[in-house]
Amino acid sequence: MNQRILRFLLPYTLLISGISLVTTSAQANESNIVDQSNLSPTILPKIPTHSSFSKPRPRHKTFNSTSGSMNQVTSVSELRDITPTAWSYEALRSLVERYGCIAGYPDRTFRGERSLSRWEFAAGLNACLNTIERLLQENVAVLREDIEKLKRLAQEFEQELMALGARIDNLEARTAYLEDHQFSTTTKLKGDIVFNLADAFGDDINNGTGTRDLDAQTVLTSKVRLQMVTSFSGKDQLITRLTSGSIGNSFQNEIGDFEGRFSFDLPRDNNDVIIDRLHYYFPIGKNLKIFAMASLAGHHFYADTFNPGLETGGGGGGALSRFGERNPIYRLGLGGRGLAFNYRFNDIFKVAGGYMARNGNEPDLGRGLFNGNYSAFGQLEIQAADNLKFGLTYINGYDPNIRPNARRDQPNQLFLFGGTGTLPGNFQLATLGVPNRPISSNSYGIQGQWDVISELSIRAWGGYTTGRLIRLGTAEVWNYALVLALPDLGKEGGMGAIIVGAEPYMGGLNIPNRPTNFSNDTPFHVEVSYKYPLNDHISITPGLIVLTAPNQDSDNNDTVVIGALRTNFQF
Repeated sequence: MNQRILRFLLPYTLLISGISLVTTSAQANESNIVDQSNLSPTILPKIPTHSSFSKPRPRHKTFNSTSGSMNQVTSVSELRDITPTAWSYEALRSLVERYGCIAGYPDRTFRGERSLSRWEFAAGLNACLNTIERLLQENVAVLREDIEKLKRLAQEFEQELMALGARIDNLEARTAYLEDHQFSTTTKLKGDIVFNLADAFGDDINNGTGTRDLDAQTVLTSKVRLQMVTSFSGKDQLITRLTSGSIGNSFQNEIGDFEGRFSFDLPRDNNDVIIDRLHYYFPIGKNLKIFAMASLAGHHFYADTFNPGLETGGGGGGALSRFGERNPIYRLGLGGRGLAFNYRFNDIFKVAGGYMARNGNEPDLGRGLFNGNYSAFGQLEIQAADNLKFGLTYINGYDPNIRPNARRDQPNQLFLFGGTGTLPGNFQLATLGVPNRPISSNSYGIQGQWDVISELSIRAWGGYTTGRLIRLGTAEVWNYALVLALPDLGKEGGMGAIIVGAEPYMGGLNIPNRPTNFSNDTPFHVEVSYKYPLNDHISITPGLIVLTAPNQDSDNNDTVVIGALRTNFQF
């Protein structure tokens, strides 16, 4: 016999011992039935009554998607985890059917295995006291021995019942205050704030405009996100996010390409407040979910990127760099408008697909949803084991590639891979003397996650893009990474990370009269960071990013080291 079940049910069994066995005999034995005409009004102890007592509050309550309340049970058959062969069945049946003072969880279970405290038992006892008092007032026959047992139990738990009354009064007052001062009945407000102290170190940089010193200065920058999550049905989500900050585009101007950019940087650094994300998600049935993205569409919002804890969608609690968050091919088309879905077939297979257009809100020629930049995405996700999963990804895209030729003219412009990689890796060839051309691309990715133990997770990805520079030629772009993640390192909520790979770089260029100064050196990216949580809301993350062969040219560019100390506030 399970001792935890026994501990839970024993008081209730004592309370109604004999009831379940003498259902018929009790009706015949008039001497055992209370005579309501002679009933004293003080037959039961006067305990403060609160409606909240009728539903015991467990220490660890389980909530379902629509309700977090306990449900009153009218028949023991409603409890899915209690069978007629269970030793407790008759006791529960009598409590439910005779006195109606048993509550089940929203999933229609009783969970008799969990233990309870004296406070919880007092709450259940009060429910039975209230029920019997109501029955007596309605002149319903009640067994005298049950009343005697209740009187003894009420006397034993009198202090707990009185204390519960005071606690309920306090909770009701606090609830009333919160209802009067709450932000919204349908919306939750979340905040993510970053302070970042950073510098970049290196010697000569030459990206086609002449050799120069790195000339980076120590900076203190910030970013603020306020995100409102609204639900109208309990299953849908309307996400509206306000963003502002001074962080800009990291050290992009100083390094000369898009490598090493922080994951939490911004396309502008003037502290303007913008609505940078406006999404609506809703389910259809149990397995299908639809994503409508009116601003800042991104494939990572609806498809698994296999890098949890480090992929935060540009938040302040994940990887230091954009590249360290996820395979850069997920960034194709980032920033536009789009529609997407994901569908789970079973515990093993899941698919995701979507279409995004970066200039989908602009009616000009060469723009709009179907006549400008677009990205069509498909991914198959496979859960091979409880601790092992991987995904196969394909993306078809087009980009007009109409941007200023010099990288400094528009440093904040979103390029092909969303602010990661080298200039050639983003098909920006002006510094090589090649005019930018519209790009039709096909990208293929494979990524996976293996949780070796709870404190060690290995992730990896690889991406290959073949692009056609219209009326000019073709090119190939590669990227890959190996990630060693150490969840709860040093402290619960901590995260250590080592990321080694190569940001998007052009491995091959097939055009007439290919420039002699084209270089395809592998630009390795090495990133080490450690997030240490000071408490549930504040963390600090020191880290280093090392870039070898910036802009895929080791002959003309020295290694760059970026140091950062990030402080993140979340609420």
